[in-house]
Amino acid sequence: MKTSILSHNSQDSAINALPTISIVIPIFNEIESLPKLVDKIVTSLKDCSFDYEMVLVDDGSSDGTTELLKQMAKDRSNLKAVILRRNYGQTPAMAAGFNYATGEIIVTMDGDLQNDPADIPRVLEKLQEGYDVVSGWRKNRQDDKLTRLLPSRIANWVIGKVTGVKLHDYGCSLKAYRAEIVRDMNLYGELHRFLPALAFIEGARIIEMPVLHHARQFGKSKYGLGRTFRVIMDLLTVFFMKKFLTRPMHVFGYLGIVSVFFGFILGVYLTVLKVFFNEQLADRPLLILTVLMLLTGIQLFCIGVLGELLMRTYHESQNKPIYRVREIVKQTVGNG
Repeated sequence: MKTSILSHNSQDSAINALPTISIVIPIFNEIESLPKLVDKIVTSLKDCSFDYEMVLVDDGSSDGTTELLKQMAKDRSNLKAVILRRNYGQTPAMAAGFNYATGEIIVTMDGDLQNDPADIPRVLEKLQEGYDVVSGWRKNRQDDKLTRLLPSRIANWVIGKVTGVKLHDYGCSLKAYRAEIVRDMNLYGELHRFLPALAFIEGARIIEMPVLHHARQFGKSKYGLGRTFRVIMDLLTVFFMKKFLTRPMHVFGYLGIVSVFFGFILGVYLTVLKVFFNEQLADRPLLILTVLMLLTGIQLFCIGVLGELLMRTYHESQNKPIYRVREIVKQTVGNG
């Protein structure tokens, strides 16, 4: 199968060369699967008409994967081994892969052979249709139904509702990105699973396509229900970034106005009771609630102001615009 991947920058007719592809794979204790993984990637791309590199990030492996990966990198010119000092987790490992990838298109996948390298040409072809992100969907997923499939479906539904980016399978690592999309992101926590939602914030065009999924052949899964709390916290972060990244005062200021308003109304009510009816207020819980709402409103305003200052520092210190340009169309000299 011949694969032709064309640049999406159609506004520049001078760019006709095929882009390079970077395949980024975080690796952690995968000594058995690593040789087969690399061989399968090479086999799947041997007939493709583009240059590619494999960026394998060793995330502090302790089973001999590090030494094997170093040797493989010495033997293969298109394999780049990034060795981390310790086990940081999948998100930092993937961020390191993005930083050291040089391709114009970045493909991510797991290193346990559950993602099939044979799908790489397919997702690249899909990207050619004008998308910025192609997300894999493990439609026939080979995992335990109770401990993996059911929680995953619930999580995908919740993430889709909160972020507004509805995908069947956020957890599938096999994805293809335009490099400029992921290189503009700073990843923390467990944000790697929310990359499509983060890309959507950047204005990316996203599509999902079914991909193959195999049962794990070697070792044991590194995923478990213990990640649930961290995922929920990161989901709230993504929701806030999507809604209020450039206008934090809109959420904190609104809540502050509501709190101060009701505190003021309660204060007026208590003042009327004291002045006109001479009622005792010291033992009334309503007095404590009034003071609490007024102070909370003031604090929310202060948080909103601080958020506005931090937002401006975030964008201005990195020269990040608050918008993203997809393309610029203008009349060329000599036309009309």
